[in-house]
Amino acid sequence: MTDEAVRAKQGVIFALAAYTFWGVAPVYFKLVKQVPAFEILAHRIIWAFVLVLILIIAMRRMDRILPIVRSPKLILRLALATVLLGGNWFLFIWAINTDHLLDASLGYYINPLLNVAIGMAFFGEKMRRLQLVAIAMAVLGVAIQIITFGAVPWVALALASSFAIYGAIRKRLPVDSISGLWLETALLAPIMLGYLMFFANSSASDLTANSWHLNLLLVAAGLVTTVPLLCFTAAAQRIRYSTLGFFQYIAPSMMFLLAVLAYGEPLEESKLITFIIIWGALALYTVDSVLQRQRNKRAVVQEPVS
Repeated sequence: MTDEAVRAKQGVIFALAAYTFWGVAPVYFKLVKQVPAFEILAHRIIWAFVLVLILIIAMRRMDRILPIVRSPKLILRLALATVLLGGNWFLFIWAINTDHLLDASLGYYINPLLNVAIGMAFFGEKMRRLQLVAIAMAVLGVAIQIITFGAVPWVALALASSFAIYGAIRKRLPVDSISGLWLETALLAPIMLGYLMFFANSSASDLTANSWHLNLLLVAAGLVTTVPLLCFTAAAQRIRYSTLGFFQYIAPSMMFLLAVLAYGEPLEESKLITFIIIWGALALYTVDSVLQRQRNKRAVVQEPVS
């Protein structure tokens, strides 16, 4: 087996690990359900900050941080991205712990289609016919739920849009994923630490009064944040980004199954119809991606050698 084949195999394993980890993450948040969502968010940010800092020091990457910190424009844009990411994380935690996991799943199904639309609108990317049909189907699915059933899937739309806009901002920032994550948590950590120290008043806010089991779970919030991201980064370095995209449906599919089979969330008719239409849209999107890859391969093979 060639080195390239080995790297590709490793990339697939890392991609499966990343998206599977994201897919089962709701199990962790259910375990700390007794803690208010904002406190869980605070622990997630603080412990991720500590863990990623250790990684950066161990990997000797502090030299990548200084140029970013010295650029006010970069920090301002990163701060905007950080607000969106923090909001997305909070809403995700809240959705899980208030039995809206199906809405979270729908949001992350919609996200790749929204990414395509943003690419066309803001990055001048050309949209192929099947992609247009897929996006139109997604809009139709949401519209049917709103018009016919009077239910606005605001959790799904907020999760999808906040993460898509965050991704669009980060796409234009010359900051690698690990450095970016640490700076994002660094911007929020002082606020969250101040909240835990002076404003949080739940029964779990005093770590000295908690059981070791609960404190261990709260510290593990840092692992829940960083481990899948590191796996994702390792996968992106080893396989094509377009190939990586085919794994992105694992997480929302696992969330869907957890919501229905493990946590007993009711799959109402309005949600089911929307899910079916979104699944159809994603099937078209996937078929289009496969066809485009085949066309690209044929073009490379047929290209004359100069």
